[in-house]
Amino acid sequence: MNRILVTIPLTQEQRERLQATDSTAKIEYIMQNKLQAQDVADRDIIIGNIPIPFIANANALKWLQLNMSGYEGYPQAMPQGVPVTNTRGAFGLAISEHMLGMLLMLKKKLHLYRDNHNAATWHDEGNVTAVEGSVVLVVGLGNIGSDFARKVKALGAYTIGIKRDLSKKPEYIDELYNLDRIDELIPRCDCIALSVPNDESTYKLMNRERINMMKQGAVLLNVGRGAAVDTDALAHAVSEGRIMAGVDVTDPEPLPSDHLLWKQENAIVTPHISGFFHLPETLDRIVDIACDNLQRFNNGEILNNIVG
Repeated sequence: MNRILVTIPLTQEQRERLQATDSTAKIEYIMQNKLQAQDVADRDIIIGNIPIPFIANANALKWLQLNMSGYEGYPQAMPQGVPVTNTRGAFGLAISEHMLGMLLMLKKKLHLYRDNHNAATWHDEGNVTAVEGSVVLVVGLGNIGSDFARKVKALGAYTIGIKRDLSKKPEYIDELYNLDRIDELIPRCDCIALSVPNDESTYKLMNRERINMMKQGAVLLNVGRGAAVDTDALAHAVSEGRIMAGVDVTDPEPLPSDHLLWKQENAIVTPHISGFFHLPETLDRIVDIACDNLQRFNNGEILNNIVG
């Protein structure tokens, strides 16, 4: 009998699906904000994130299923041979639509009209730009970047993708390159969309020099990791009227209340919420991944989305 701890807020229907996947399992639900170190002891399986220091108490753990795509620090903290799996594939819908919303808001000046609305001001903000006919660079073509690229392609954008594996170009990508070509691509683009993990190759990927290479009026979107962008350099570029920005992640995070980026008219900052559970379909996808892996675990099969 598997002793399973679940730390994410499942609906009754989702709990029933999980129990049906392993009818003999003893499943306990403790939300992440209520979790204590002793709660992870003697658990065979944990579904959902736990604080990394708590792993030392998980003396019976055989598998950890995270509820996010990011996994920094988890594989290194795990006992030898205990797999960690993430939820790659669960967040594409929610985050790509969030990205598209920020892009359209900035290009159509809806953020300015919202400010005018709050001030009860009837004022024409002038010319806007279109997604159709624009050049969009998508850095990172995982589930999130791919979903975003499909959406802007459907709206008539010319899409350029950056990914490690160039063996197969998706039909919704017009040009495909490795990261080492980014410097020559940046000046061509009306929008640069980042959805990359946190590693050495992506740290300060959009530094001051590359931000300064961007076209006048271009939009920088970041939904992956805040450390992929030099936040101070981004804020200065926006403050000078050279570019616009929509970010769901920042470095540091939370963004200090006195940071220059908060004060910029042409910046949209959301508090790392695009990939949370606000869209019900996201949680459903996470449950699908967990149930599939639970079945695989019980059958002695290789788990999906192993990381580390």
